[in-house]
Amino acid sequence: MNIVKTAQGSTLTIAVEGRLDTTTSPALTKAVEESIEDVKELVFDFAKLEYISSSGLRVLLSAQKAMNSKGKMIVKNVSEIVMEIFDITGFVDILTIE
Repeated sequence: MNIVKTAQGSTLTIAVEGRLDTTTSPALTKAVEESIEDVKELVFDFAKLEYISSSGLRVLLSAQKAMNSKGKMIVKNVSEIVMEIFDITGFVDILTIE
């Protein structure tokens, strides 16, 4: 998995490439935690995300909870496969997906 962070003002975009699973989710957790202190808008770009497991979903849930009091979180460029996982788990009702 590759993680690319891009900051523009108070917006942070985190692009994730590959698989977000038990092995890789700690790296994304660390990337989010060390970067969101002054962020008002957190954007996850999943254009190149191939798969997300329950561990990855937990990272998103934690990030969403952290951003609830600070601003907003958006997930964009979600593939059909990942969207199906969001649908099945009910994350479509929790996340802002564009």
